[in-house]
Amino acid sequence: MHLYIHIPFCHRICPYCSFYKHTPGKTDMKRFIDALLKEASLRLPGCPPVTTIYFGGGTPSMLSSTHLSRLVEGLGAYADISSVEEFSFEANPATFTAKKAELWRQLGITRISLGIQSWDASFLSMLGRTHTPEQARESILLLRQVGMPQVNIDLMFSLPGQTVASWKETLETTLEQNPDHISTYNLTYEEDTDFYRRHAAGLMESDEDRDAAMFELAHGMLTGAGYRHYETSNYAQGGALSLHNLAYWQGEDYIGIGPGAYSTVGRTRSFNTGNTTDYISALLEHSRIPEQRERLDDAAYRTERIGLLLRTDTGLPDSWLRMEDSPLVAELIREHMAARQDNGNIVLTGRGRLLVDEIAVELID
Repeated sequence: MHLYIHIPFCHRICPYCSFYKHTPGKTDMKRFIDALLKEASLRLPGCPPVTTIYFGGGTPSMLSSTHLSRLVEGLGAYADISSVEEFSFEANPATFTAKKAELWRQLGITRISLGIQSWDASFLSMLGRTHTPEQARESILLLRQVGMPQVNIDLMFSLPGQTVASWKETLETTLEQNPDHISTYNLTYEEDTDFYRRHAAGLMESDEDRDAAMFELAHGMLTGAGYRHYETSNYAQGGALSLHNLAYWQGEDYIGIGPGAYSTVGRTRSFNTGNTTDYISALLEHSRIPEQRERLDDAAYRTERIGLLLRTDTGLPDSWLRMEDSPLVAELIREHMAARQDNGNIVLTGRGRLLVDEIAVELID
């Protein structure tokens, strides 16, 4: 079992982010923690021992030391977290101090994912980030000083005005920091974001050729530096793969706690209300999880498995393919866009890695 905790609070709302989030406003943080623990008390008893924990958001690092300590300790009252192999925590470089980082280690956190996105101050401003390049460098040093086992750096590319040359500089600066893990995300224009509205109005343009050039540059530079490109957007040194994200990609069960969080156990998926006020009220006043549920049928489940497994370097097992998929697979291999591993799995290579979504659609239709 894998456990995800959603903390929706941000100091500022980034114009590209489509995850459920908002500024704290007048939210009573004690009641928010109470609500999270109430949901944990309803969901977690009887579940298998937890293998990974992931705090995402939003900005989990905004939580005070008192609230975070109470939350982590409280989770242990409802689930067996004694054998957790990985405890990940998303952080904004401008939201923590050495004292806070030391507490994270004491609480058992093993992996910090830093939303750095860029080392260029002008791009950070455009993205609505509240930290500076200098704060980003200092945050990495601080995490190393407190003995954080794994540090991940999140980056974005194909930003408006970004060139291949400036992306190369971003990658070079990132490699100088020697992070354990690097995530590189192609900017996409998601609905319900400011960037989406500006893109729809013609104020921001997509460029597939630029996307491809930047993707290939990252692949070449990062694998050349010894990082394993184990998922479309993710690179890891040594054994620093994200175990929690691997669980999603491989279809393992997970429970999500918090407003806007998703859970999938077997073929049943549930998703909590994306309204923090309603979430707190339902749990604390009615002892009810404000969720909706759906059952994934065979077609929906197959769609997800193909879409996610094709993104990984372990590939897609033959068992997910139909007889009518054989010609496409043969063509992909012939065009050096895919390869068949010794175990029979299909792994995308070369241009195939760039076209993962399009290939998945062809296999699903």
